[in-house]
Amino acid sequence: MTNDHSNIAILKEIAELLNEETEMIPMLNGALSKFLSGTKFETGWIFFIGEKGKPELVVKQNLPEALSYNGCEHLKRGGCWCVSRYRNDELKKASNIIECQRIESAIEANVGDHNDITHHATVPLQSGQERFGLLNVASRNTVRFTDEELDLLESVAFQMGSAIKRIYLTNEQQEIARVQERNRLARDLHDSVNQLLFSVTLTARAGIEMTEQEELKETFKDIQQLTQEALTEMRALIWQLRPKGLESGLIEAIKVYAEMMNLTLTVHVSGVIQLPSRVEETLFRIAQEALNNVRKHAGVTHVQIFVNVTATDVLLVVKDAGQGFNVEVVHSIPSIGIQSIKDRSHAVGGRADWVSEIGKGTELLVRLPY
Repeated sequence: MTNDHSNIAILKEIAELLNEETEMIPMLNGALSKFLSGTKFETGWIFFIGEKGKPELVVKQNLPEALSYNGCEHLKRGGCWCVSRYRNDELKKASNIIECQRIESAIEANVGDHNDITHHATVPLQSGQERFGLLNVASRNTVRFTDEELDLLESVAFQMGSAIKRIYLTNEQQEIARVQERNRLARDLHDSVNQLLFSVTLTARAGIEMTEQEELKETFKDIQQLTQEALTEMRALIWQLRPKGLESGLIEAIKVYAEMMNLTLTVHVSGVIQLPSRVEETLFRIAQEALNNVRKHAGVTHVQIFVNVTATDVLLVVKDAGQGFNVEVVHSIPSIGIQSIKDRSHAVGGRADWVSEIGKGTELLVRLPY
């Protein structure tokens, strides 16, 4: 009875934490920490496993030296019964693992103390039929865990799975709200500022035709030119807020945007472009910013774009033969455009690099995992 009360108390504490947290990794870290501190389990780790079946180690607690060695090298590579069963949709509940190749490889490598941990228990993290990954736990000198311990592990995994689903749904709702707000801003800009600028352009054109004074004609021409440039900038801004064309594919959307910016585009594609929507939109936003930079600063109108898609990542290269710049100086005090490209890349786990010299053009290289 005491043990039952203890388990209920642990589940209650974990449920409260899961309900309070809004960030995925801190939430899972906290829940796993509470679970380990209130049970006989001593160490644990969580894999997220995507549609391609590749495990990603996202959370770890109290790992022995052998498993934490070199950034958890042995936990991140190699095969394992739990991951194989998960991929084959054969892992339905908390189970003891007969053998774990990852733990065995860490022990054989003799890279540190394994604290007598040789086996682990595993349970899928899921909500309904939607699966997210695995929760693994272990204790020293333990080959098999009791049915009661596995039942408790399964209860915690159920709580975690529901919380993961909640956060995913919350993020989706926030993204929908962001898109709606961008659409509203784009609509307002089009209906107000854009129309006003167009009216100024027409007024300046009429002024040129009506006046006979050369000085006034030149003034009206300057107004017309500046207003036309402002209109182009405004249309580009509206297009960035509410892009049209992504439904036709990434490359087509980039081509449409380049044409609107009066840029000539040469595109080279290697691999099949079937990317998650978040990665595709990130690439599009980065390409937009890169094309804006070419138009404003490069002094050329021709741009080359290379897209190389592999099984694990996508490489986007935007290349021009324009004025170029000093990379070290720009990196020390980055412009808003360059910082935006960096931030967008880092937000999805990627990176952005520039190769450029004064008078020798610029090459932007962006690599994003998916």
